[in-house]
Amino acid sequence: MQFARINDVTIHYQVIGAPADRPVIVFINSLGTDFRIWRDVVVRLAGDVAILLYDKRGHGLSDVGQLPASIEDHATDLACLLDLLSVKDAVICGLSVGGLIAQSLYQRRPDLVRALILSDTAHKIGTAESWNARIAAVERKGIGSIVDAVMERWFTPAFRRPENTAYAGYCNMLTRQPVEGYIATCEAIRDADFTEAAKRITVPTICIVGDQDGSTPPDLVLATAKLIPGARYEVIADCAHIPCVEQPEALTAIIRAFLTSISPGDSSP
Repeated sequence: MQFARINDVTIHYQVIGAPADRPVIVFINSLGTDFRIWRDVVVRLAGDVAILLYDKRGHGLSDVGQLPASIEDHATDLACLLDLLSVKDAVICGLSVGGLIAQSLYQRRPDLVRALILSDTAHKIGTAESWNARIAAVERKGIGSIVDAVMERWFTPAFRRPENTAYAGYCNMLTRQPVEGYIATCEAIRDADFTEAAKRITVPTICIVGDQDGSTPPDLVLATAKLIPGARYEVIADCAHIPCVEQPEALTAIIRAFLTSISPGDSSP
């Protein structure tokens, strides 16, 4: 395992190398998960691209850090990690809150961003009322009290079958995240709005969404794609909020097709 001290926060990360002429993809995970959610995409891409995965602060094996922590703080963490690893001109792939972090990174450090893959995310996610209600529920009764509601957004009914042992595992992943980190990230999402910033994105961008996504529905993701000049838009069938788990083959195919439109670079870590 690899760890770095970034902005007084211990960050857990993993680098999977590739030939120097291959692009670098940075994967940013969603709220309530760690970077293991990308495994089934990573195993399909390994060797063809260089890969950087990390647990954002408050998740996985990374520290919670000083609170509160805004989306801009998360983006600064990632920028410092990329600087530490001498990575520039990377393809940033963010899922859900990871997509907000990706947008913030581009806004703050465009030199680090070659292209954006925005998966099941938006320029603004949810409302203050919805996030405050979730925060209050977690403060009163813990993350376990919201598992069923969250899983209905994360996965389709076909995936949520009792006999699917993977489903139980992802429930465990959610409930075992640090409560303080989860709440802080909910607050960061609540307060983030990239509506105007999205209009100024000039790097190649693709917006992807599962057709049954209950957290960032297709109409919302399409609206985000329309804000970003020249952005592409793809819908993954039979999929909810986490396509890297539920439909990794389809997501990988979309990523590969997108990468073919990006000229070769030399930013491998």
